[in-house]
Amino acid sequence: MIASHRSGEAGFVAGLESLAFGVLVFVLGTLAVVNAWAVIDAKFATSAAAREAVRAAVESPDAGAQPARAEAAARAALAGHGLEHPAQIVPVVVGLARCQEVAYRVRTEVPALLLPGITARVRPFVVSSEHREVVDPYRSGLAVTQGEAPACGF
Repeated sequence: MIASHRSGEAGFVAGLESLAFGVLVFVLGTLAVVNAWAVIDAKFATSAAAREAVRAAVESPDAGAQPARAEAAARAALAGHGLEHPAQIVPVVVGLARCQEVAYRVRTEVPALLLPGITARVRPFVVSSEHREVVDPYRSGLAVTQGEAPACGF
């Protein structure tokens, strides 16, 4: 006796709907990952900008040129990372004396990806980085009183 095997649509339940739901979950998950990566990328960019701002400030020839050089270096670092969001470059500690600490903070906002229905409740992500350096105790070109020895404490 040969059993006949029929292939019909009996027992086919919710196949197409689960496929559409799976695609929806995949698309929303991808958008969440892309948004998270944008925040991580902005953190890398602000960290590099703060580091370059401090480095330019510490190496500037005089205190008058220090803020402009720091801002230009930070903007160049942000442009190099492709960050198109406006960023605030704030000097935390500024000065140009041997052993003095110099610090800059760079802050930007990364807009959240907007999805229909949740646009009103989502605020942009704030990304901030700060970097500090000490002016070289043996740097030439800075005014020194006679017999002064640098006392950096290290």
